Amino acid sequence: MYRAPVWRAVAALAVIAISLALALTTAPRLGLDLRGGTQLVFEAKNSPTVKADAAATDRALDVLRQRADALGVVDPTLVRSGEKRIIVEPPGVLDPRQAAEVIGRTAQLAFHPVLGAGDPSGVRDENGDLLTLGPAAITGDGVADAVEQSDPQRGPGWWVTIDFRDADAWQRLTGAAACEPQGDPKRRIAIVLDAEIISSPPLDPSIPCRTGIPGARADITGSFTHEEARDLAVLIKGGALPVPLALVEQRTVGATLGAAAIDASAKAAVAGLVLTAVFIVAVYRLSGLLAAVALACYGLISYAALVAMGATFTLPGLAGFVLAIGMAIDANVLVFERAREEHDSRRGLRRALDLGFKNAWSAIADSNVTTLIAAGLLFWLASGPVKGFGVTLAIGVLASLISAMLITRVLVQGVIGRIGPRASGLASQGVVRTWLARRKPRLMAARRVWLAIAGGLAVVAVAGLLVRGLNVGVEFTGGRLVEFATSKPVPADVAGQAVARAGFPAAVVQSTDDGVTVRAARLGLEEAARIEQALEPHGGEVSKTREEFIGPSLGEELRRNALVALGVAVAMQLVYLAVRFRWTFGAAAVLALLVDVTVVVGLFAWLGKPIDGIFVAAMLTIVGYSVNDKVVVFDRVRELWTSQRGLVAAVDGAIVQTLPRTVNTGLGALFILVALMVFGGDSLRDFAMALVAGIFMGTLSSAFVAGPAAVLLARFDRRPPAPPAGRTAPRDRTGTGAVV
Repeated sequence: MYRAPVWRAVAALAVIAISLALALTTAPRLGLDLRGGTQLVFEAKNSPTVKADAAATDRALDVLRQRADALGVVDPTLVRSGEKRIIVEPPGVLDPRQAAEVIGRTAQLAFHPVLGAGDPSGVRDENGDLLTLGPAAITGDGVADAVEQSDPQRGPGWWVTIDFRDADAWQRLTGAAACEPQGDPKRRIAIVLDAEIISSPPLDPSIPCRTGIPGARADITGSFTHEEARDLAVLIKGGALPVPLALVEQRTVGATLGAAAIDASAKAAVAGLVLTAVFIVAVYRLSGLLAAVALACYGLISYAALVAMGATFTLPGLAGFVLAIGMAIDANVLVFERAREEHDSRRGLRRALDLGFKNAWSAIADSNVTTLIAAGLLFWLASGPVKGFGVTLAIGVLASLISAMLITRVLVQGVIGRIGPRASGLASQGVVRTWLARRKPRLMAARRVWLAIAGGLAVVAVAGLLVRGLNVGVEFTGGRLVEFATSKPVPADVAGQAVARAGFPAAVVQSTDDGVTVRAARLGLEEAARIEQALEPHGGEVSKTREEFIGPSLGEELRRNALVALGVAVAMQLVYLAVRFRWTFGAAAVLALLVDVTVVVGLFAWLGKPIDGIFVAAMLTIVGYSVNDKVVVFDRVRELWTSQRGLVAAVDGAIVQTLPRTVNTGLGALFILVALMVFGGDSLRDFAMALVAGIFMGTLSSAFVAGPAAVLLARFDRRPPAPPAGRTAPRDRTGTGAVV
């Protein structure tokens, strides 16, 4: 009898101890948007001789790794993504022009003899003169090493020293050129990089004809700065890429912006946790206090699991971590509300609590599976930081189950027999539940009215799409987005005029009190620098804090993946609900879900808010949350629907009995979202706004769309379901209570 609680307590202590050890000993891995730096995503392209496959991409990855190491980048991240893409993250390199030019250049290096000068079909040298070149005598494969050097005794400046693998080839090339007279262009050696002459030094007069330069070393001299000499040495030493690489995505985040994001997320987490704890204690008293302790353990377990997996913490991921705190109380609320229903004078608190955990498990499992489906789709189809949101959300769901079903159970069962019913918070039904049980509202009597109102809201939302359209972000359209911080506010019209004068009259310009955001389809790195200069007369000190570039092909792919993710999410929820309950319940839930999604998208259309990857993450979260809520309602309908009690009465009763859970869970999540809206930046504020609208609509649609739709669809399947084995049907309760 007592063995199970003891083993649960031992397991809970073990989980907490392991999580604490991991949290204290393992440093978190911060994503680009939190630590600052530049992320480049290259895509391998077919060349005339080499097909861009996984093997060629791996060889290109080795070349890029040599270049990043030679640049002196500390702990660079270089990984292959899929078959043809390479993600490069050189922390601390905030100049994307330098990173992209040096790391991603094709770097086809060759040493050519010069056959003459002045031919219009020739190649211009470093001085602008036209040179006619012979076939390559030495290619990049013949270079063993290259390093930048300087020597004050030789004078100021830098040069690059090259070591060749084949000393004879170098000696033959220079020996032939040394036979030409002094001043003749043919006495020069042209060093060509990517079809461009980077240096064409003449041979020293002391070099004898046909003897050439002995040894396997040569110096490339010129008016190089240290950076130019280093970059040239990196390209030569790295050698040629086996396949051309195209830059399809680039993100740059300033370190100060990342620190501010961490600070804002920490404030939101603390504020949300405190508000959620105060709320749950006010509603469930001592049981709520113990659940709040378990909620703190949930945060520890979730964080420890993420660092143990080596997961990368991104800004959307932190948002998911903070949001999951509010959603983690869902299982506690389900258990406590069920325990309240089971308690009476003959059935003590301990027995009521055991039944609460037992009978709430089905709804808890079903609702968490729907959220895991949404998180899995985010991880499978999303890209960049949004993928981290899916990982964090999934870990949060699993950690919340451990928190509620193990830690909360151990804590509450440990004290439930030692305190009075009133202090436990589980003996009273609550004012709202008591009022609803006494009034017994017949919501389904007006089911066609509710469906008509929902249809009207959907029409208004669709009108927003048709009238205003969607403000699709650069992530889906392709192009470049640059965010500038200004020391003084720049009005939107002034910023727009400055950007237009810089050559981009069609760019989308947004202005805030402390910055300007510019988005355009054909905005290059040089053009972004020109816009920064154009804003300086109006914004005072201007600095680039964030930059994103998405190539057209990647934008199309992300847009397609977003639509696929939403479609698959809806389809999977329908299939899961049809299998778990019946197809009519699944269809009703999906209909309500479509109303929720349409209203939120329409709201963003009317407000002109951006539709980007974070918005898609919010929409998939709404899908999981909305279906989660409907699972709880339909789970209760399944219990109440019998041949004596028809479906209409069962739906009315289920809505009344689950409303306290719905309201309490929704408020717990809303506390977190309000904290994100207050402390988060623009992107997190829009994310929180979408979720607030989605939770509000999801709560209403469970009662006023899913319920009426299930009743109308019941004409196709009128048989009451078999009651779940081992479950006791809840009883209608009346009476008074002081707890809402």
